[in-house]
Amino acid sequence: MPELPEVQTTVDGLKKKVIKRRITGVWLDAPKLIKKPKAAEFKKQIKGLKVVDIKRRGKNILIYLTDNKQQAINNFILLIHMKMTGHLLYGKWSIRKARPLSILGGPLQEKVNDYIHLIFYLDNGYQFALSDLRKFAKVLFGKKNEVENSPDLAKIGPDPLDKSFKVIKFIKLIKSKKGRIKQVLMNQEIISGIGNIYSDEILWSAKVHPLKETKKLTSKELKNIYRETLRILKRAVELKGTSVSDYRDFSGRRGYYANELLAYGKEGQSCKRCGTSIKRVKMGGRSAHFCPKCQR
Repeated sequence: MPELPEVQTTVDGLKKKVIKRRITGVWLDAPKLIKKPKAAEFKKQIKGLKVVDIKRRGKNILIYLTDNKQQAINNFILLIHMKMTGHLLYGKWSIRKARPLSILGGPLQEKVNDYIHLIFYLDNGYQFALSDLRKFAKVLFGKKNEVENSPDLAKIGPDPLDKSFKVIKFIKLIKSKKGRIKQVLMNQEIISGIGNIYSDEILWSAKVHPLKETKKLTSKELKNIYRETLRILKRAVELKGTSVSDYRDFSGRRGYYANELLAYGKEGQSCKRCGTSIKRVKMGGRSAHFCPKCQR
């Protein structure tokens, strides 16, 4: 699933190409992706709106739109959560199985993307599209206040890259929660944006066992986790995220942080710090990768 760095990379790409563009039409072949309103109403209501801003909240992409031709008033929000296998692309496609005509104005592409299920047509002749192998992505559209107060956003925890998210706030937050540290880090109502990949990397770098109970963490361990959270997420944003499966950036390129992974997906490989074999354990339906010697 795309996590904070992948979503931020997508937002950064959208901002360069889509802001000030007007949506002239919508094509989709998977109506279940549109959670609100119904697909037919969605296509009608969003047509003609202009993109005025794009932000990230947790793993959600928020596209602010206006129907005002004179002023950039944020009347509406288009919320896209890419879920497990979704990613957004910018280019030109034909409707027939979303055959790409060009990506970012580049040469003609021969490969067909069979997983594009939603296309937004723009007033400059280009489109941005949602590709989603498993069709788990979520799309919501509505008035700004309705979307901002929806359950999808109301319970999201603080953003670890927000300037106000200081170490003191982080320590107080973690100490107030019960559970294993990896699960707490991935809980979007506690801290937003961190998932399976980056929780493994953060805890490996901080030398903390993923199954360790939060109440047993020392102040030093908590400070290390905070420091590594910021360092790793910022580095991953710089490298356009991690592509270990379906994720691609807005131009269809893989994220480069996969080349720097030290724990996630490394089961059976030697720990880069001590040489011990990386282990994997199941927890709550997810996997945790760690070094049994370095992370105690």
